[in-house]
Amino acid sequence: MSTTKKFRDFVSEPMGNKPVTQLAGVGEVLGQRFNEAGFDMAYTVLGQFLVMKKDELLFKEWMKEVCGANQKQLSDCYGCLTEWCEEFL
Repeated sequence: MSTTKKFRDFVSEPMGNKPVTQLAGVGEVLGQRFNEAGFDMAYTVLGQFLVMKKDELLFKEWMKEVCGANQKQLSDCYGCLTEWCEEFL
């Protein structure tokens, strides 16, 4: 899978207090939608990802409902969280 600098930067370090917009696939528009739904930090999205047991279909459906992401954004964010978990969990 081809990755962006944003993706590589995210998965290369601990989560910390990164804003949701630092997740791959999440820009300002989706970030605002996430914020409005109560998911302002990347770790809150990670928490939802983990509650869903890292299930790709469930996570992507949830993300699409919450912020209206398109297929590329869904795939980028899912891949980013999956790789981060492989590295740090």
